[in-house]
Amino acid sequence: MTRRFALIGHPVAGSLSPRMIAAAYGGRYSYDLLDFERFEDAWQAFRDGYYGINVTAPFKQDAFARVDALSERARATGAVNLVVPCADGFMGHNTDVDGVLMALQETGEPFLQALVVGTGGAARAAVYAARALGCEVCVCGRSMEKASALGCPAFSFEQARSLRPDLVIYTLPGRVEVPEGLPFEEATVLEAEYRIPRLERIPCRRYISGRRWMLWQAAAGYRLFTGEEPDVEEMMRAL
Repeated sequence: MTRRFALIGHPVAGSLSPRMIAAAYGGRYSYDLLDFERFEDAWQAFRDGYYGINVTAPFKQDAFARVDALSERARATGAVNLVVPCADGFMGHNTDVDGVLMALQETGEPFLQALVVGTGGAARAAVYAARALGCEVCVCGRSMEKASALGCPAFSFEQARSLRPDLVIYTLPGRVEVPEGLPFEEATVLEAEYRIPRLERIPCRRYISGRRWMLWQAAAGYRLFTGEEPDVEEMMRAL
């Protein structure tokens, strides 16, 4: 039986994931978008008809709590963006880490000081990846409590204006207005959002589109889904 895959989250309209997996494997696998306001409804839809799922906002931490086993990166970040079967039930992975690492490594730049903007599942992956690259990392967000929970120095948006990072990883959703005064000008900026990007024209040293993050996390995820190597060049063309 052909394996079926899907993305769960809210909202998911406009996701490039179906186009990406079609390009990765020449259309051999189906991929659906499952948009639910409640995680329980999305999880049940997955259980009823799919081998594996990607998980996007706002369900990454719900999925973390629901799976039966966790990869090392999922455990370390406290967030799950991909679920596949395992011997004990369902295994949660975090391929957002792969997306951040590859999007930054392909620049060839060294980074020392990273500011992660946001406190959700994508921010947790960004903190992990930036530390793996050797950065000193701090976080800013709307909630100081949530920012502090990411395990590094936490700042309000206002306090973050005085920082001078050489890397900013921006994870706020596209529907959220960009906080004023954040220190982009001297930094390489990686934006997680690719459907409604907010920072494409903001003055900065270098801008990295969320499509690079999307590409590399998808490639890592599709290997886990299928056990096959995806055609990354075709995925790039699809993007």
